[in-house]
Amino acid sequence: MKSLLDEICCCLYQKVWGAQRTECASSSSKRAALSPSQPAWGVAEQKGSMAAAATASPFLKHFALRYSPAGVSPANRRRHTLPASEFRNLSLTDALSVFEIEREAFISVSGECPLHVDEVRHFLELCPELSLGWFEEGRLVAFVIGSGWDKDKLSQDAMTIHVPGGSTVHIHVLAVHHKCRQQGKGSIILWRYLQYLRCLPTVKRAVLMCEDFLIPFYQKAGFREIGPSDIAVGPLTFTEMEYPLGGGAYLRRNSGC
Repeated sequence: MKSLLDEICCCLYQKVWGAQRTECASSSSKRAALSPSQPAWGVAEQKGSMAAAATASPFLKHFALRYSPAGVSPANRRRHTLPASEFRNLSLTDALSVFEIEREAFISVSGECPLHVDEVRHFLELCPELSLGWFEEGRLVAFVIGSGWDKDKLSQDAMTIHVPGGSTVHIHVLAVHHKCRQQGKGSIILWRYLQYLRCLPTVKRAVLMCEDFLIPFYQKAGFREIGPSDIAVGPLTFTEMEYPLGGGAYLRRNSGC
């Protein structure tokens, strides 16, 4: 009985092993049958066509992998490289933006601009260090322009000249973009400008002239009335105001910016 079982197992082993050898031989003969004009890269060509067909599928399109830094969600990533909020001195390249904001702010109220575009360029060329612009994502939203002066009161000359090293800064204009008004930006940039002037060792005070309806705004910022201005523009009259500086470090304020 045992010999019969051994004989059956031997026959089955020979059949299975023989079939595997036959398949291997068939596969080898097929590879050997490839002609020189169609070598093994023909198989790669077939695989390439399959890959192309797969890529053509709308569900298998290539895509760029998008990822966020560790701990930062896509919703919180910054979408720009410019500072969200920046205060800096103005330059000649800012002159047109300055004038557009100024024109809209003053023409609609008084019909006159404190500085025309040529005068804006004039002061930004002579004394850019006495100007300050507030930029949000690279766009000008508010500004102050001043120049040096060396007398107790403003005269007509103060409208066009700059006195280098003068102990007084004449604030010509403060304006805020019309889309950014009623947000406290005028008070914030004026406060920052005055604290900036405190760091200039030769500057002892800031002066300006304004219409009567603006007096409370400047009084709230710390200015005091000197009296009626000697300067008039057409039918418009002004009150002259001053702010003592005396040098010193920045004062702290919870300005929210």
